[in-house]
Amino acid sequence: MNRRRTGAFGLAMLLCLCLMVPASAGSLSDAVEDTAAYIQKVTPEPQVGSIGGEWAVLGLARGGYPVPEGYYDRVVAYVKACGGVLHSRKYTEYSRVVLALTAIGKDPTDVGGYDLTAPLNDYDKTVWQGVNGPIFALLALDSGSYPCAVRQRYVDCILDSEIAGGGWSLDSDAPDTDVTAMALQALAKYQEQPAVQAATQRALAWLSASQNGDGTFSVYGTANCESCAQVVVALCELGIPPEDGRFVKNGCTALDGLMTFYVRGSGFTHVAGGGSGADGMSTEQGFYALVAARRAARGMCSLYRMAGADTPAGGGAFSDIQGHPNQAAIETLAARGILNGMGDGTFAPDRTMTRAEFCATVVKALGLAPKAAEGYSDVPAGAWYAGYVGAASAAGIVNGTGGGKFGPDGTITRQEAAVMAARVCKSLKLDTGAADPEAVLAGFSDGREAASWARAALADCCGSGIAPWTGSLRPKQAILRWEVAQMVCNLLALAGGQ
Repeated sequence: MNRRRTGAFGLAMLLCLCLMVPASAGSLSDAVEDTAAYIQKVTPEPQVGSIGGEWAVLGLARGGYPVPEGYYDRVVAYVKACGGVLHSRKYTEYSRVVLALTAIGKDPTDVGGYDLTAPLNDYDKTVWQGVNGPIFALLALDSGSYPCAVRQRYVDCILDSEIAGGGWSLDSDAPDTDVTAMALQALAKYQEQPAVQAATQRALAWLSASQNGDGTFSVYGTANCESCAQVVVALCELGIPPEDGRFVKNGCTALDGLMTFYVRGSGFTHVAGGGSGADGMSTEQGFYALVAARRAARGMCSLYRMAGADTPAGGGAFSDIQGHPNQAAIETLAARGILNGMGDGTFAPDRTMTRAEFCATVVKALGLAPKAAEGYSDVPAGAWYAGYVGAASAAGIVNGTGGGKFGPDGTITRQEAAVMAARVCKSLKLDTGAADPEAVLAGFSDGREAASWARAALADCCGSGIAPWTGSLRPKQAILRWEVAQMVCNLLALAGGQ
């Protein structure tokens, strides 16, 4: 987010050592503390705005620092005053406020009676700004796993906007450092999709080639704080350590480059050595980039991953899945808020799942908006799963168990899960139909045990690679949490690759 638009891993040791920058820059920990204090001093009353507002609030909240009192009340008053319309064209306004409110633990779906996430479900208006729109929409919506029926369309829009050879720009045929880094931040949660992975690698290669010899990054030939900040955040979102060889030039990392713009005791300047002192936009972006780096150093979830408890990210997310064959799938879905842990730092991969839990997982994976559950006498309107059941039922993904009941607390079997997964594929128009279902099932030692109503769906899921089973099918066995994680991850990868 440069001024021309409105815009663990190996870090642990850096928290204890001075960085390879001029002595005036000090250490990373000093810079985080000093900049936090400076922002709190110069922004005593954050307002709704791109400077002195949401970005300052985001950095402070995600850094574990107190946010000046009254911010939320001012947001509510502002939203009411404009009738819930933050801007008629620039929908990044909604995204920015949603991010800040999520960071401080407030509900952006009810701000003075207005749902600030709702406008982000309007694809055409959101993309009016160009690729900036879907980038910030994904960051905002995914920060709290807010429902969105067009989430995948935003991913596809970003991919379609890629410049030949890699990277992104708002208004040029040549890649732009800031926009490329921000696109990577938005796509970080979608790396299970082959097209996203490929675009990510092309963009990283371009960023690596464009990095300056002192670790900094430039726009229009000028090395600047904001460009460095966005690259640092992108690397942290992707789980790439600063000492990754692609981003070390002459012994200087991207984080080292960012620190060259730091002014001891205050904030960041736009360009190094300019003599103009700390700058508002540069300071806020530099600060939340340092916060992202420190969160990574401490093994915490990244800057924009706020959906669940503030648990460690990556390999430290759950203590009971280290080395598990399906660890990657579990962590991918957990990072996107699609599957949660047990609240005690564990995931319980071998625990069974209820019909309500499976329904919620599928709905969140698809980004469907919750709807009232009608026609089920055992789904109370106030139940946590009611909206998920309603959405899945409306989409034709689930049916009841008969007699006007859904059976939310009953465990779901492998064959039941396969039927729902097959319906998802149908709703997404994915071609997963097995040419010879009985031949597919014959490849399993117990394929004949599958119920007649589930045989085609099981064959489709197994034949397309969605189901994670080999050898034996055990169709009537209760499905386990790790199996659900892998199935959903496989399904999303299949959807992203077609």
